[in-house]
Amino acid sequence: MAQPSFRGVVSEFDSGRGLGTLIAADGRAYLFHCIEIADGSREITCGAKVMFDLLPKLGRYEAANLVKF
Repeated sequence: MAQPSFRGVVSEFDSGRGLGTLIAADGRAYLFHCIEIADGSREITCGAKVMFDLLPKLGRYEAANLVKF
């Protein structure tokens, strides 16, 4: 499997809802769902540095395939 294309930092994560936001290196914010955390943990800490891909969803892009580094 190819390495994710983008880098960013997790800025928010609500473990109860499984929803979070990350800020990409270019300053754009992207939403993500916990099922997109690649290690299968369904949990991630704010401030975690991640690599990710973008997935088009309902007229916008969301972060997918989050890999901590």
